[in-house]
Amino acid sequence: MSNGLARASVRFRPASFVGTFVALFFAAAVITACGTLLQTGITASVPAARYADAPVVVAADPTVGITFREGEDTDTEEQPVPDRARVDSALTARIAAQPGVAAARPDSAFPVQGGPGGPLTGRGFAALGIAGPQDRLVEGRAPGAGEVVLDADTARAARLAPGGTVALTAPGGGGSYRISGLAAPQSAGPTAWFADQQADRLSGHPGRVDAIAVQPREGVTAKALAAQVGTAVGDAAEVRTGRDRGTVEQPALTGAREALAGIGGSFGGIATMTAVFVVVSTVALATGQRAREFALLRAVGATPRQIRRTIATEAMLVAPLAAASGILPGLGLARWWFGGMVERGAVPEAVELSVGPLPMVAAVVLCTLAALAAGFFAARRPARMRAGQALGAATVEPSRPGWIRTGLGLLFTAGGIVLAGVATGLNGSDAANTALGVVMCFLTAVALLGPWVARVAAGLLGVPLRAGGAPGSLAADNTRANARRLASAITPIAMVTAFCGTLLFMQSTVRHESGEQVRAGLTADHVLGSTGPGLPAAVPGAAGVPGAAGTPGVVERAAGLPGVEAAVGVLRTGVVYREGHNLDSAAALGITGDPSRLSRVLDLDVRTGSLADLGRSPDTVALDAALASTLGAEVGERVQLWLGDGTETRPLVVATYGRGLGFGQALLPRAAVAEHVTAAFDQQVLVADAPGADRAAVARGLAGLGVPGMTVTDRAGFAAQADKDQEMGAWANAVMAGVLGGFAAVTAANTLVMTVLDRRREVALLRLAGTTRGQVRHMMRWEALLVAATGLGVGAVIAWVTLVPVTRGLTGATPYVPPGTALPLAAGAVALCLAATALPARALLRSSPIAMSGGKQ
Repeated sequence: MSNGLARASVRFRPASFVGTFVALFFAAAVITACGTLLQTGITASVPAARYADAPVVVAADPTVGITFREGEDTDTEEQPVPDRARVDSALTARIAAQPGVAAARPDSAFPVQGGPGGPLTGRGFAALGIAGPQDRLVEGRAPGAGEVVLDADTARAARLAPGGTVALTAPGGGGSYRISGLAAPQSAGPTAWFADQQADRLSGHPGRVDAIAVQPREGVTAKALAAQVGTAVGDAAEVRTGRDRGTVEQPALTGAREALAGIGGSFGGIATMTAVFVVVSTVALATGQRAREFALLRAVGATPRQIRRTIATEAMLVAPLAAASGILPGLGLARWWFGGMVERGAVPEAVELSVGPLPMVAAVVLCTLAALAAGFFAARRPARMRAGQALGAATVEPSRPGWIRTGLGLLFTAGGIVLAGVATGLNGSDAANTALGVVMCFLTAVALLGPWVARVAAGLLGVPLRAGGAPGSLAADNTRANARRLASAITPIAMVTAFCGTLLFMQSTVRHESGEQVRAGLTADHVLGSTGPGLPAAVPGAAGVPGAAGTPGVVERAAGLPGVEAAVGVLRTGVVYREGHNLDSAAALGITGDPSRLSRVLDLDVRTGSLADLGRSPDTVALDAALASTLGAEVGERVQLWLGDGTETRPLVVATYGRGLGFGQALLPRAAVAEHVTAAFDQQVLVADAPGADRAAVARGLAGLGVPGMTVTDRAGFAAQADKDQEMGAWANAVMAGVLGGFAAVTAANTLVMTVLDRRREVALLRLAGTTRGQVRHMMRWEALLVAATGLGVGAVIAWVTLVPVTRGLTGATPYVPPGTALPLAAGAVALCLAATALPARALLRSSPIAMSGGKQ
């Protein structure tokens, strides 16, 4: 009987299940998208291209790891290094000595500027041949000291030939080089090969190479070769085979995996919880609206078990189909999201989106289980009613929520408050990571305590509503008498406001505070930057201005110009630090030039110590005050840090300062970081004019330094670079706000439409009592505004309670809410409520009130 009733309900009353179908559809789309990104983050790899002919590649571990014990368990925490990790070039000889090794070639790629036709990739001549037999010398001879081999395409395009000369600048120095030969054209782009010893020096990281490509002797398998190489290198490096070789060519893949896994895992978990939450709420609302139908079944003898089975069967009929329908849109969302990350450089172009069945199955299963659970709980009340009382009870809304629901709501409220309090004591990403958890706790509390929230809102807003005439008075009375219905509409609006407000305003606060710090702290008169010419993909992130490594360096040359008082270069990098059992990364600057002149170009709000002491020794560091507090470090103490390539160091803290958000959380001497970055080119050089100097004349002098691709701007150039560094974070937060906010907005509209269409009898009774169509429309409009105002108010409170501790942990400031973002968000919520109420209300008013009063409920 139960199965037959369920099939009949779905077949003959499909409109009753439209709202449930819509909620399940969008829930499945969100879960599928996040699951696909998570799967891509776990399985992401790129095929070997340059190392395709080298079955074994030796490379450094691209992460920093710490191991700690908790009782009898051992755990490991890892963090990707900010720059490229490298291996000791001395391992090459140890590997070559193995009996199964035919050749072991050290390989490094470093940027070379000033080349014919644009930037080049520099390599040691020993690396020629790694890419296969086609990678060979085609004219001339190998380079010696002061010589270079160019690829044939680059040389011919510039009309150069062996015997000619070319001026080149690399991170480790520069000069004029004689062309000794030409090599076959390179798929990676323009390339310059130097003598091995010279390349080692020019790379900027002498004694270390990016990787060692190993080729076997005839008859030696890749597995046997890997075993021999592993014995030779021990724990000093990692041995990569198969698709793992592609990770060596694309070091950014490690960070990309973490980013994808973070979005698909952390954010995906929140999104999945939200989706399940929405499905449960919608199915419960749809089931509750059919209370008279279930009461009639009880009145004619249906048992509680049959009622529950009927609802479960309906869920099994609707949920899988609705969830399956959301899979393709979810894959489209995942593809768009993934494409945006690739476009912004967060994911290498060679990585492909991994589309597999697991996220799809998970979406269908989760949505079906959520629908079943929601139907079961919603069926408890009609199923346990006595048959003789069922019809009467179905027409009366419960006076107040049950004590279990109220208790759980208070528990989640307390949990949100406690979590917000915990966030108050956290710094940086730890504070940010708590934000969505706080929001979810409070939103769950609002959903559980919704009738109470609705009653309070109806009481507070009912007074001004009654002053609006008969429609307003009707709206106030209706909302007070039907608090549960009002609550089901308020929760989604609160969800839109809380999610979008938290994600958008958290990022706006970071960007605003960072911009304020840059504007207040940058005192330089000129900023030398780079047009960022397209440096080869083999050297990612290497665009910049040649700094002190030049001969002479740009900083020294700029400082020597007439009218210049100080010139300081900044080399952007990062450091990894330890906080308890966790590892995290922080932006850092390598300072080129005299640190005692740093105060002429930057006002960093020094709190303790002196920045001039950075010049005492390369073994020093200045820390942002917030980071120093996190590390528990004071001036005169040493701190444990890992540099850009994962090298551990313990520098002496010589100063703390307050504007780290705009300028980096750690300052180190250039000598300490230059050998540990991807490319030791200063990204910017800050120049201060001497008192009374002609600014225009100084700018002309700087422009005349003759550095290819260099630009001379004012302070806005530095601010633009700082803003660009935060672009990915701003985009990611906007997308997450769009996904969750859009999903919540659809849910809100869906819920409002369902609640309005469920009021057929009520509207018919009002019409029969003499209420005009206009009065009914005005009543609905006032109710929509009440829902919007309450939802916006509750969501804004949740967002603010979440943002205050989080933004203080991130920036030390209170939330910054730009009106240009807040007002459209509020207007959108109001428009959504009005539209989702007005359209179904107009449809109801087209029908005869007599027909509606006697129609099916």
